[in-house]
Amino acid sequence: MYAEERQQAIASEVRARGRVAVAELATRFDVTGETVRRDLGVLAEQGVVLRVHGGAVRPDVMTVGEPDLAQREQSRLAEKTAIGAAAQRFLPPSGGSVIFDAGTTTLRAALALPADRDLSVVTNALPLAAHLSTLPRCDVTFAGGRVRGKTQATVGATTIDFFRGLRASLAFIGTNGLSVAHGLSTPDPDEAAAKRAMIAAANQVVVLADSSKFNREDLVSFGALCDVDAVVTDAGIDDTFLADLRALDIEVVIS
Repeated sequence: MYAEERQQAIASEVRARGRVAVAELATRFDVTGETVRRDLGVLAEQGVVLRVHGGAVRPDVMTVGEPDLAQREQSRLAEKTAIGAAAQRFLPPSGGSVIFDAGTTTLRAALALPADRDLSVVTNALPLAAHLSTLPRCDVTFAGGRVRGKTQATVGATTIDFFRGLRASLAFIGTNGLSVAHGLSTPDPDEAAAKRAMIAAANQVVVLADSSKFNREDLVSFGALCDVDAVVTDAGIDDTFLADLRALDIEVVIS
């Protein structure tokens, strides 16, 4: 295989999976690690990849910014609405309890909640609490703490202590990024700590995330994929990442 062909194959792998490792590529193409590093250097100069220790990632995988809530609400709205509807299959029977994480996709799940289900619902998100409190058969508890203006979610020591005292049937968790290596991630450390506490408080963890979140890594990891029981997403998920999730015994529901 010529160098150009190998580099094209590597670029395709990075686009599909989000990241590649030097050792893995060296074995696959039967070349030395130094040859792979040269290939990655060429691709980095072209802006195709971003070099990291041990390999390379897609340029959009490593992010530190966080869009405002209003921006996120309008992004991929159809996909998020379908994900919220598909998530209802995981609801516990009447009498069960559900934690709703903050987020625009978890909001879609809250909006799809059936009005005739008796549930104890806990959330740290102001928009979700406002809607859930209108459902006549939901007993809604709002987790106190400092409200982050960007996400309208409570965070901080008060929020974390509150969730530490809970044991819920289910938690619907949102995420800014999800990758095999970095797990679930979000830009803000306080938000990550609150999400981590919600995961610890639930018997079953279901992540609601559209496919644009996959193979992305934000600043702070708040959970490993071994913490996740199921992922609800859309048809945009690539086959390789889908296989990675299923290999970890994670149920994947495509809305």
